[in-house]
Amino acid sequence: MIADHLTITPIPFAHDNYLWLLDDGHHAVLVDPGAAAPALAVLKTRGLIPLAILLTHHHADHTAGVAGLVARYGGTQLPVYGPQKEAIPGVTHPLTAGDTVHLPALALDFQVLDVAAHTRGHIAYLAAEMLFCGDALFSAGCGRLFEGNALDLQRTLTRLARLPPSTRVYCAHEYTLSNLAFARAAEPDNPERNRYAAQCEALRAKNEPTLPTTIAIERAVNPFLRCDEKSVQNTVSAHTRRDPRDPLSCLTALRAWKDVF
Repeated sequence: MIADHLTITPIPFAHDNYLWLLDDGHHAVLVDPGAAAPALAVLKTRGLIPLAILLTHHHADHTAGVAGLVARYGGTQLPVYGPQKEAIPGVTHPLTAGDTVHLPALALDFQVLDVAAHTRGHIAYLAAEMLFCGDALFSAGCGRLFEGNALDLQRTLTRLARLPPSTRVYCAHEYTLSNLAFARAAEPDNPERNRYAAQCEALRAKNEPTLPTTIAIERAVNPFLRCDEKSVQNTVSAHTRRDPRDPLSCLTALRAWKDVF
């Protein structure tokens, strides 16, 4: 079911962050508010009342706005959901994989997914063909391994790649063009990636977001979801001068390459 009754807005802040706002014209949910001021401005302009804050992981550019929002909108009356495995100040409802966040006022039930790799307790929220995944997955890329390892990353990306192709992916950073530059190096002959890059370049030229993406698009263009493809494996082999033994070896080498790209 697609949540056609909702408006979903990326609110940019800092250099390339997005916090996401979902609203029905009256009530709103905020995902990963790393800054309070831009969220407060949109809530005031639209006359919206926040019902909840959803956090994917502990990094400050995803959590630093929580205190300001809670102070403005009623203290403990504004629930803050976040990963149980991470110590995040202000979280009132710690979550683990398999939990559900019920938001009846917006007719939403978010399923909580374990997407640990970028951080050890990273979670994502899935509802109505919408995935809010923080830094676990980016368009044409994925998050750095700050706390997890390549096996964690493979498990997370495999889990996300198996979602329905029409699932819209709401990432937390506008990294798409830089990720596509790496994707071009990692898989030079991918015409679908080239078409997608042209679309994204046109959007950024107008200062419009490239997000959301979809699982279908990411399966076609994201090299981190394509480590079982010979086209990616061959490029990784040429770059490392070592044949990847399996998709995990390819993913490990690919993530290390991207870290210094």
